[in-house]
Amino acid sequence: MKAIVTVLGADKPGIIAEISGCLYRYNINILDITQTILSGYFTMVMMVDLSGMTCGFDEITGALNALGEKLGLEIRMQRSEIFDAMHRL
Repeated sequence: MKAIVTVLGADKPGIIAEISGCLYRYNINILDITQTILSGYFTMVMMVDLSGMTCGFDEITGALNALGEKLGLEIRMQRSEIFDAMHRL
């Protein structure tokens, strides 16, 4: 099972480290990642593998939401099937 993680917010040091550390604690593997800074705003999209995840989907989305609040970022995770269906032309 795969998911898409999106991150948006003001740029600051440590964003990638914090988010990848959170995913690591739940045994979630990052398959692909792209990030950029747009006029001072940090944007990142990751595809992650949930097959080895050590918690439920609601728990990891809750952990990412809490981390986003702590860092002043918007962090969202969607299952890849839902993401694909929403963005299909």
